[in-house]
Amino acid sequence: MITHPKTEELAEAVAAWIDQIRPSLDPRNAFLARVAANAMATIRRELTQGAEAEAAAVAAMAGVLGKTGAYDELNVELCTRIRSGELTVETPGLLPALRIMAADQLAIDQPSYRPEGS
Repeated sequence: MITHPKTEELAEAVAAWIDQIRPSLDPRNAFLARVAANAMATIRRELTQGAEAEAAAVAAMAGVLGKTGAYDELNVELCTRIRSGELTVETPGLLPALRIMAADQLAIDQPSYRPEGS
């Protein structure tokens, strides 16, 4: 079994290499290289934080819905029940669950984002 380099280490190495060569590129390709480096950083965060974020989301959704299940199944039901008006801001636990899920997703997608009041 190969233990190194790990997938997240490879993503980090590729992002670092892109950042290293970016200054030597013309403006358009430098911009595209920056986009690629950001994508690699997002992939690394998804690999390192994604499973924990998904587990927290499953627990939060299960608490609101009163049932267990897989992430996709619970997410579809949660969204459907919100759209139908069955779940509202008055539903116990809904807003805290959505806050947890949003914060975890932002930590992966936009880690430098700081919401107002933080």
